[in-house]
Amino acid sequence: MSMKTQKKAIDMITDSPGRALLLFALPMILGNLFQQFYNIIDSVVVGRFVGEEALASVGASYSITNVFIAIAVGGGIGSSVVVSQFLGAKQTGNMKTAISTTLINFLLIGAALGGLGLLFNHRILSFMNTPENVFDNASVYLGIYFLGLPFLFMYNVQASVFQALGDSKTPLYLLVFSSLLNVVLDLLFVTQLFMGVAGVAIATLIAQGLSAVISFLILIKRLKGYETSEAFRFYDWDMMLHMMRVAIPSTLQQSIVHIGMLLVQSVVNVFGSAVMAGFAAGTRIESICIVPMLALGNAMSTYTAQNIGAGRTDRVKKGYRYCYLMVGIFAVIICIIMENWGDWFIRSFLNEGSAETAFQTGMDYVRFISFFYVCIGLKATTDGLLRGAGDVVVFTAANLVNLAIRVSVAALLAPVIGVQAVWFAVPMGWTANYILSFLRYLTGKWERIRLIS
Repeated sequence: MSMKTQKKAIDMITDSPGRALLLFALPMILGNLFQQFYNIIDSVVVGRFVGEEALASVGASYSITNVFIAIAVGGGIGSSVVVSQFLGAKQTGNMKTAISTTLINFLLIGAALGGLGLLFNHRILSFMNTPENVFDNASVYLGIYFLGLPFLFMYNVQASVFQALGDSKTPLYLLVFSSLLNVVLDLLFVTQLFMGVAGVAIATLIAQGLSAVISFLILIKRLKGYETSEAFRFYDWDMMLHMMRVAIPSTLQQSIVHIGMLLVQSVVNVFGSAVMAGFAAGTRIESICIVPMLALGNAMSTYTAQNIGAGRTDRVKKGYRYCYLMVGIFAVIICIIMENWGDWFIRSFLNEGSAETAFQTGMDYVRFISFFYVCIGLKATTDGLLRGAGDVVVFTAANLVNLAIRVSVAALLAPVIGVQAVWFAVPMGWTANYILSFLRYLTGKWERIRLIS
C-alpha cells in the first residue's frame, strides 16, 4: 500500500505497543471530552441561567440522547474493526468498500431513528416517569435533538473511520471546533436571545451538523490518497452483513452504560426534580471521568484489529498489559480529583437557588463512584480487545449481564434504601462485565477468529 498523504506518526503494527496505544488514545480522550462538552455546556448554561427545573429537563433528556450517541459510536467502532483489519492486511480496495458501505448504512439508520424519535418523543418521556413540571421543556429539547440525529450519526461514524485508519487527531480537531462553536451559540441563544432549553438544543444541532459535513469532505480527500489493489464497490451487501456481525454487538456494548442510565433514570425521576437535578449533575461528571477508560478500550479495539490483520497476536497481548497500567494511573488521578474537588464540579451545574437536596445528591454520587472507575477501565479495555478480534458473543453477553445488574438492583432497592441504590448498582455491573470478558480472554479463542480472508 502506498499513500500520497503524510506519513502517520503512529504505526499500530511496528511501534512499541505502549507508545502506540497511549499516543493513539490521548487524542481520543481529548476528543471524547469535547464530545461530552455538548451536553455539559447545555447543562451548565441552562442550570445557571434558566434554573433548576430547566436543568432537570435537560437531565431527563440526557440519558436518552446518550443512548443514540452510543449507538452511533458503537456502530462506527464495530464497523471500523473490519476497516482496520483490511488496512492491516493491505487490502485497500476492500477497505474503501467497507467505509462506503458503513457511511450509507448509518446515514439511513440515523434518519430512521430520528424519525422514530420525533414520533414517539412524548411516549419515551412518559415511560421514564418524567415529572410534569419538566416534561414540556424535555420534550422540546428532545424534538430538536432528533432532527439532528443524522448529523450525529455521520460525524461519529466518520470519526471511527479516521481512527480505524490510525488517525485519532482529525476527529479531535473537528470536535474542538464544534465544541467551541456550541459554547458560543449556547451563550448567544440563552443569555442574549432568551430561547431557554430550545436554544441549547438548536446550538447543538448546528455545531454537530457543521462537524459532520466538514468531516465528510476531509475523509473523501483522505481516501483518495490510498492506491487500491482490489476493485472498489460503492455498496456491498455481503460486506454489510459481514460488518454487522461486529457492529451490532459493539453498538450494544457501547450502549450498555447509557441504556442502563436511561432505565435507571426512570427510577430517579420518582424522587422529584431536586434529586433529578443533582443526579443530572453527577452523571455529567461521571461522563467526563469515564472518558479515558472508554478511549483506551476503543484504542485497544483498533490496535487489536490492525495487528490481527497483520498476523501479530503477540503484540495484542503486550498492548493489553500496558492498558492495565494506564487504567490504574487514570483511575487514581480521577479518584483524587473527585474526592477533593467534587463539590466544585457539582456547584458549577447548579445556580444559587438550587435546593440543598440537589447538591447533596450530586455529591453523594460522585464521591461514591470515584472509587470504582478502575472497574470500567478494565472492562472497557478487555471488551475492546475482544471486539477488535471479532470475538463478540461472550463480551455481548457480559454487557447484558452488566445492564441487568444495574437496572434490577436500582429498581429493587431504591424503594427500600432510597436513590443511593442507583449508584450502588453501577460498580456491581462493571465488575461482573469485566470478570466474564476477562475469562473469555484467558481461553485464547479470540486469537483464532478471522473476520477477513
